[in-house]
Amino acid sequence: MSIEATLISPDQLAALQAAGPVVVIDTRDADTYAAGHVPGAVNLREIFTFLATSTPEGLQELKATFAKALGDAGLSGAETAVFYEDAMNSGYGQSCRGYYLLTWLGYPKVKVLNGGFSAWKAAGLPVSTEAATPTPATFPDLPLADVMLTQADVQAALGTGTVLLDVRDVDEWIGESSSPYGKDFAPRKGRLPGAKWIEWYRFMKPSPTGPVFKSPDEVKAECATAGIAPTDTVYLYCFKGARASNTFLALKQAGFTDVRMYFGSWNEWSRDPSLPIESGLPTLVAPAPLPLAA
Repeated sequence: MSIEATLISPDQLAALQAAGPVVVIDTRDADTYAAGHVPGAVNLREIFTFLATSTPEGLQELKATFAKALGDAGLSGAETAVFYEDAMNSGYGQSCRGYYLLTWLGYPKVKVLNGGFSAWKAAGLPVSTEAATPTPATFPDLPLADVMLTQADVQAALGTGTVLLDVRDVDEWIGESSSPYGKDFAPRKGRLPGAKWIEWYRFMKPSPTGPVFKSPDEVKAECATAGIAPTDTVYLYCFKGARASNTFLALKQAGFTDVRMYFGSWNEWSRDPSLPIESGLPTLVAPAPLPLAA
C-alpha cells in the first residue's frame, strides 16, 4: 500500500466499509465513544494512553500489549485497520499513534481518517451509539519495521548529521513545561541537545470540515523553514510518541524516506538524570551573509 493512500476521507471510509473486511478503531475516551461513533467502530483508548520505554523489555511489552489488543479488536492481517480521533488538532495525534504502532508491527493495511470524527459528522454520514462487539482474531506475528528508535539510538545520534526533530508544543520546547499533562509531570524540562523544532500543528491546515493534513509540498515547505530536506535522516520525538506519530505520517506521505521515531520520547529521556538536555530559548543562529554585488 502506498503511503499516499494512508489518509482517507469520510466518504472513502464509508466505501471501504462497504467493500471488504475493515476494522475501524476509535481512539477517543470511552464516554466520548459512547456518545456517538462511526458505526461498527471498536473503542481502543490504550492506543493513546500507553506509556512505553525503549528498553528491550519495554519494547517487548509494547508489542505484546498491542498484539493482544489489536487482535481482540479483530485484526488478523486480512482486514484493513482504520484509526480515527475526534479532530486532527485536538487528540495529540492519537489516531496517528495507532498508524505508527501498526507500521512498526509490520501490519500490511493501515489507514487514518483525515479530519477525524468531526469530518465524518460534517459529511452527514451515520453515527452510532451502539458499542461494537468485535470477533477476536489472532494478530499476525510479522517482522518489525525499522521505524522504532531506542534511547541508545538517540544518544548515538547527538552531535551528528542526523536531524533530531522535536514537534512538541512551544512551552515544552523552551523548557517551561515537561509535558502536556502538567508542567512538572516529568522530572526534567527541556529538549534534546541540538534538536530542531517544528510544532506538530504546522503539518495541518484548516478545511471546511476541520483541520486536515497539509499536502506533500506544503509539508516539505514547513520542513524547509527548519532546514530539513526529504533526503535527511530524521529522528522524531515528542512526549510519548503521539504528536510525533502525526508528524511521522505527514513526513512519510510527503516522501521523506528515512524517518524514525523515538517512541519513549521525553517521558523516558527526562527520567534519566545522566542524559544531556538543553533548556531555555535556543541560541539564534544568524543567517549566512549575502555575497557582495560585483
